[in-house]
Amino acid sequence: MTYVAAIIVAAGRGTRAGGDLPKQFRQIGGEVMLKRTLLMFLEHQNVGAVQPVINPEDGDLYSQASAGLGDERLLAPAFGGATRQASVRAGLEALSARKPDYVLIHDAARPFASADLLSRAIAAVKKTGAAIPALTVTDTVKTIDGLGRVDKTLDRASLRLIQTPQAFAYAPLLDAHRRAQAAGREDFTDDSALAEWAGMKVDVFAGEPGNIKITSAEDFARSEAMQFAAMGDVRTGTGIDVHAFGAGNHVMIGGVRIAHDHALVGHSDADVGLHALVDAILGALADGDIGSHFPPSDPQWKGAASDKFLAFAVERVVARGGRIAHLDLTIVCETPKIGPHRDAIRDRIAKICSLSAGRVAVKATTSEKLGFTGRGEGIAAYATATVRLPWSAL
Repeated sequence: MTYVAAIIVAAGRGTRAGGDLPKQFRQIGGEVMLKRTLLMFLEHQNVGAVQPVINPEDGDLYSQASAGLGDERLLAPAFGGATRQASVRAGLEALSARKPDYVLIHDAARPFASADLLSRAIAAVKKTGAAIPALTVTDTVKTIDGLGRVDKTLDRASLRLIQTPQAFAYAPLLDAHRRAQAAGREDFTDDSALAEWAGMKVDVFAGEPGNIKITSAEDFARSEAMQFAAMGDVRTGTGIDVHAFGAGNHVMIGGVRIAHDHALVGHSDADVGLHALVDAILGALADGDIGSHFPPSDPQWKGAASDKFLAFAVERVVARGGRIAHLDLTIVCETPKIGPHRDAIRDRIAKICSLSAGRVAVKATTSEKLGFTGRGEGIAAYATATVRLPWSAL
């Protein structure tokens, strides 16, 4: 039986993408990029082992990113070197005891490759021993001279844009890497170039336009747009909650403790804002309401922090392959004043839901002395949640 292994190259620093983390450990669509890439290979039935290669300094980040994968085919990470070539070689050496027949080399920063692309890579390498995915060039390509003037126009019919995963017979590629190291050649930017140098014949197969490499901040923005575009089932849910005032010295609103001469009465912490948001999200999913999931008759929820309820609702969205696009919360009360705490509430909700604060709106109003809120007897909250799901989630 043919044994195919995959090496996921994730040892770079990704400085061009900006941010505080190496780009492979940043999130795309609510999921760490590297985890998404690892899952892509682990979910393919013809991949027998997945060998990550990471920077020695990123052990903790990798542990967090790979938590919960629980697949025996996911091998302990190898540590990469100063160049991509050195990192791939480390991955190949780490696989030496397993002696796979074929190996796929893939960039962690290409998280959108499809299962069909992986299948084409495996089929191609079985035929030729070395094959790479390629796209035709649709733009005119020119070379320029040292003054920035056009030198000549190239024939784009013979040009290709190369992607990963690149596929090779394992033993010849390992030998080529060792020979290049012995020759002091550490300048190859991809494995096909090294294979060509070693005398291997490399074929091409059809790549995918969506198999983009995340390199810059603009690429992250583009990938987020791709994720949202793929979720064409847009749902809207609403939630309403009220709580009466009782004895106490603070209220919880939107996950923020606000000093007050009363508290809100409820079985949990009575966070009227978060309760309304939970119902809005569950409403968008047609998945019951907060009381059906966290009944007040259940003693385990007595005094519970409501951020647990909101996190649960968010997890229900993620489990359906969806994303929360926007949350809108309105608080109705005479006191306390919400304005001074608005940004803190937005930030807290955004953190619980793994959203940017720009996707959370918090507003406040009074009821002009009318009704129970106008009489200062309690607080009401109204929430709207916009959720995007893939059509397959129907």
